[in-house]
Amino acid sequence: MRIHKEGYLILLSSFLIGLIINVSAFAFIKIFPLDIFVLCFTLFIYVLFIQFFRNPKRTLSVTDDSLIICPADGKVVAIEDVEENEYFNERRIQISVFMSPFNVHVNRYPISGVVKYFKYHPGKYLVAWHPKSSTENERTTVVIDNGTLGNILVRQIAGAIARRIVCYSKEGEAVVKGTELGFIKFGSRVDLFLPLNAKVSVKIGDVVRGNVSVIGRFL
Repeated sequence: MRIHKEGYLILLSSFLIGLIINVSAFAFIKIFPLDIFVLCFTLFIYVLFIQFFRNPKRTLSVTDDSLIICPADGKVVAIEDVEENEYFNERRIQISVFMSPFNVHVNRYPISGVVKYFKYHPGKYLVAWHPKSSTENERTTVVIDNGTLGNILVRQIAGAIARRIVCYSKEGEAVVKGTELGFIKFGSRVDLFLPLNAKVSVKIGDVVRGNVSVIGRFL
């Protein structure tokens, strides 16, 4: 199992903490089965951390440039026409993907192009499915311009548990569909804002996979 680089420090520190706890339990508590319970509990938590930071190798599922690939694993929780007021100042199709703590948390570029805009917003930590989380929570906004086909906005949103958003985007850089955009630690949400004439390929409730599922198509 491949581990994402964002998990290296957390996994090392949690391993050391778990080791100290278990050595102390077996050396000083010496109460069976309490010491065994401590061992099993710390191992369980560590395994959860490992699966959270897993980074499975994903081969891009399509070669058609007009197809928009899902940027994250999770469940589609919203598809609606909204007014996007941060960058486009026009109506767009918003598609929201909720990531539970059990999903892969690597975020990927849904299209190839040039990063025209990037901004980090500090904010609240409302639950990720809250209607206002897209505009009030801690978040990053990235706009990718394909040039010939169109442009889209990707927004990483922190949730009640997620307290750390990592985004690798830089304005002006060329990016490739399927490569890493960033990482959100411990569950949250990713919003996509597509042109109104884009054809949406998913529906609410669909379980999607980053770099595999097709979200829509430029027309």
